[in-house]
Amino acid sequence: MRHHVWRVDGTEADASAGRVEWSPAKSIWNTSMLAAALVLAPLTATPAAILVFAVLTYTTLLLGHSVGMHRYLIHRTFETNPWLARLLIYLGVLVGMAGPYGILRIHDTRDWAQRQLDCHDFFSHRRGLLVDALWQLHCRFAFDRPPAFRIEADLLADPWLKAMERTWMLHQVPLAIALYLAGGWGWVAWGVFARVSVSVAGHWIVTYYCHNPGPGRWWVEGAGVQAANLPGWGLLTLGECWHNNHHAFPESARMGLEPHELDPGYWVIERLQRAGLAWNVGAPRAEMLQDDIHPVEYIHGTERISSAA
Repeated sequence: MRHHVWRVDGTEADASAGRVEWSPAKSIWNTSMLAAALVLAPLTATPAAILVFAVLTYTTLLLGHSVGMHRYLIHRTFETNPWLARLLIYLGVLVGMAGPYGILRIHDTRDWAQRQLDCHDFFSHRRGLLVDALWQLHCRFAFDRPPAFRIEADLLADPWLKAMERTWMLHQVPLAIALYLAGGWGWVAWGVFARVSVSVAGHWIVTYYCHNPGPGRWWVEGAGVQAANLPGWGLLTLGECWHNNHHAFPESARMGLEPHELDPGYWVIERLQRAGLAWNVGAPRAEMLQDDIHPVEYIHGTERISSAA
């Protein structure tokens, strides 16, 4: 059986009953960033500003979101020194999606819902691309019977994490000041507004396609949503595209399990481990503990247990 790493108790909950509601804070934040990017980025485009955008986007998503928020904070797939953990999480805050507690709630609630036999389309991403974009970037889900959500005591007691949760939007300001002093308004337009908009939209679209039928090697028993791998997108998605692998082995720091499955997020963790800065790095659990998953083939979106099962 897989190691339980999420924080949701759905004993009395229903993952399918509820309604999609407008989320003012989320909607205003995402709309403001996008509007500023669309207005200012074309007017201030220079090779240097675009390079700043590319470097900051990839770095914050790789070190901050994939390694810091997802593999470290959410799934606890490795341990590290407190100063490095805080640096990685801070870079994740700079991505501009949520604070540390918020990202835990968003991820674990969705993960719990998808592992039920039936869940609302808000969590399964079964609706069309435009509807899902509207829902995920501007709305929240109001459960009729919500699950209980509990964050670990050590995380809740951390004053630094509390501060990050309260102020996560504000941390674009010191970054913007630094970028302005270094390169003017063009660096701000591309390094803050364009970067946050692309990061949030990019995260959503990878999530959308990774939770719709597609290539995969594992079938998770009892789950209404079976994740897909997206071959060929490892470098661009930091290894997060190997999502079928990840749903089968959430305890593993490595998502690209085969040599051809490129996984930059794991490369970072591997190098940290070699430098003595990461330890207790999670790996896929032993075969004797894989009773909740089966080898599987996806044929045009239809699941079929393979002969290897």
